[in-house]
Amino acid sequence: MKAGVIGLGDMGSGLAKNLIANGFETSGFDLSDARMAQFAEIGGVTCTAVGEVGGHADIVYVMVMNGDQAKDVILGEGGLATAMGDGGIIMLTATIKPAEARAIGDGLAGTGIRMIDSPVSGGFPGAQGGTLTMMAAAPDDLLEAARPAMEAVSATIHHVGRNVGDGQVMKACLQSIIGSIFSATFEAAALAAKAGVSGQALYNVVSSSGAGCGITSGALENIIDRKFEGTGSGIGTMHKDLTISLAMAEDLGVPLFTAATAMQIFHQGKTKYPHGDNWICTRVIEEIVGAELHR
Repeated sequence: MKAGVIGLGDMGSGLAKNLIANGFETSGFDLSDARMAQFAEIGGVTCTAVGEVGGHADIVYVMVMNGDQAKDVILGEGGLATAMGDGGIIMLTATIKPAEARAIGDGLAGTGIRMIDSPVSGGFPGAQGGTLTMMAAAPDDLLEAARPAMEAVSATIHHVGRNVGDGQVMKACLQSIIGSIFSATFEAAALAAKAGVSGQALYNVVSSSGAGCGITSGALENIIDRKFEGTGSGIGTMHKDLTISLAMAEDLGVPLFTAATAMQIFHQGKTKYPHGDNWICTRVIEEIVGAELHR
């Protein structure tokens, strides 16, 4: 089985690295020349267009930013739908709206190409370390056919449904929780800073308590070390994901009080520091209260 990756950013580069490390001949494409050069350095087969990747690979990971990009890569002119052979598998690992995923799935009908809707969780560390959690929606036989390539990039594969869109629904639910935990952590960090608590003390207590988890511990560590950029967790991604969660909730008439508040915090962070990482939201709150949390 030959693999491909479309989108070689923080997440896609990790997918590619682990596919190559597990023996998959892997082709890839990204609009960034620098990312393509890095991909070539680790043994990837560089391609000049999306269609070239599709012509090379039996299974292609699509790790782009939004639904419009995913649709263009898969269904657009020169996209995977026209380039991949009969029986090809598309792994939609990008996080997009459930309705967008379903529309792409409908567009593949009759092409002989099948798609697994499987957004992921684990962020930059999970992608680079090959320990992502996958939320896969596909018929049993399709999931088993793709399993070797999925196991190469993940530690846990959850079969969350059989239909395209089911994976995106699960991711939207998950992100409403993660975004809320992030925002509470940012607020607690600013509260500790204003009260004169040391960052190390807060980290020690939180990480060893019932509130301790990878989300809170990772966020606090970046905050107290003042690492607000370049950690592989750009604020634009979580901002986009919360937008999807809230839109789905509005469509279904479900109140998301906490996630809606988190969205406002991420709005402010993205507006003030558009190139920062998630933790940059803490700096916005710190600026309001006039105190900073350091280790």
